[in-house]
Amino acid sequence: MTGDSLKWMEIAYIGMGGNVPSSAGEPEATLAAALVRLGTLGRVVRRSRLYSTAPVGFADQPRFVNAAVAVETDLSARELLDALLGIEREFGRDRAHAIPNGPRTLDLDILLYGQLLLREPGIEVPHPRLAERAFVLVPLSEIAPEVVVPGLNRSVKELLESLYANATHKTDAVTAFDSNLWAGA
Repeated sequence: MTGDSLKWMEIAYIGMGGNVPSSAGEPEATLAAALVRLGTLGRVVRRSRLYSTAPVGFADQPRFVNAAVAVETDLSARELLDALLGIEREFGRDRAHAIPNGPRTLDLDILLYGQLLLREPGIEVPHPRLAERAFVLVPLSEIAPEVVVPGLNRSVKELLESLYANATHKTDAVTAFDSNLWAGA
């Protein structure tokens, strides 16, 4: 193997979510099918449980199903984002006509990409609202609690603890549940 054939592998943490049916079925089935597709972008090395989460921003919609996945990939952050957007489209996501924070068949976000700090048009890594969202931090903390978030210089676990410490009240906003579909994906 020559040096030219070696590719740098990076761990990307992907947030997954959805709350309306896609061609794969209900959100739980959609996330399970999307997980299989993520395996084509690299090697899935960790995945959280599924979580039922309360909608944020636009409240008049069904609860979401969310998860976090770690993928070892040789794609650049931009290439990975393009691939994720393609997978979203495969499952019926139409970002052009979407209600902000509204219902969606599938949402795939790059939460972290190694220790990359990237701010360019169309892509921000780490995800700009990561530290504000329990529906992201809870599943991410399950698979990567000690990972330090670039630019914030705090671990995922510390960010989650801070978010909960500053919450005005505790709710069932993020609740883990078992899924045979997810377990079998």
